Amino acid sequence: MGLNAELVGKDYGKKTYEVTEEAIERYARATNDENERYLGGGDTVAPPIFPVVPAFESFMAASMDPELQADVLRLVHGAEEHVLHSPIKPGDTLNVESVLESVEQKDTGETFTVKATETNQNGDVVAEVRGTMFIRGSGGGGRADTAQTDEPERLIVHEDTTKVDDDQTQRYAEASGDHNPIHLDEKVARMAGLPRTINHGMCTMAIAVKGAVNGLAGGDPTRVRRAGVRFSKPVFPGQELTTRFWKESEGGGTTVYGFETYNPDGAAVIKNGIVEIAD
Repeated sequence: MGLNAELVGKDYGKKTYEVTEEAIERYARATNDENERYLGGGDTVAPPIFPVVPAFESFMAASMDPELQADVLRLVHGAEEHVLHSPIKPGDTLNVESVLESVEQKDTGETFTVKATETNQNGDVVAEVRGTMFIRGSGGGGRADTAQTDEPERLIVHEDTTKVDDDQTQRYAEASGDHNPIHLDEKVARMAGLPRTINHGMCTMAIAVKGAVNGLAGGDPTRVRRAGVRFSKPVFPGQELTTRFWKESEGGGTTVYGFETYNPDGAAVIKNGIVEIAD
């Protein structure tokens, strides 16, 4: 049975999240990010991917909603987008409101997108988070892309390499609250059709965007206005990931960069990466 498209528009309520310096630092360290802005010292702000933490409970509520009829054993993270309006800081109280934004049928499966809007104690929207979940094999084919396209020539302006540690998934689970067993339990991962446990998609995204903050934004995470990715292949603990950035456009006080992240075999694990940085 497929996803229940009649559920689009369902409100998953309002939740409150208290931001602490410890939670910010824990998330940064769980994504191998040593930027001093995340590690305390009076000028602490959250990383650009941190907003997924306050939103995670709502995303899980949708994924586990019996009315939606999602097969969680075949569920993987398909895509993510963060629109960032204001820095998130320790001491902030975030109100998180979430809604099921869309349900779509693909040739390779089905997707559903949940949008979470995060507002601080002053009533200011600080972040809009869109998570798209993919139900593998519930459409007409498999997960992998089959279309062959010619890649445009790109002038790489920055490259960043980070190793996914052997204990990365355990550390990320503790920092994010995402304890999906396909990231933590080899037996469950194999039951889900995976060769072994895989890295959290959001951890992979955070590792990639770390390269944009430190290499393109001068180490200032508050300059990131938007970040989005499509997850294209699983990442395994122990792999080294390389992210390459190129300039897409500039104007209106921002520069937009495209990026892809590659595993040691040269296969893209993140495609359609986009990061918008204020000048």
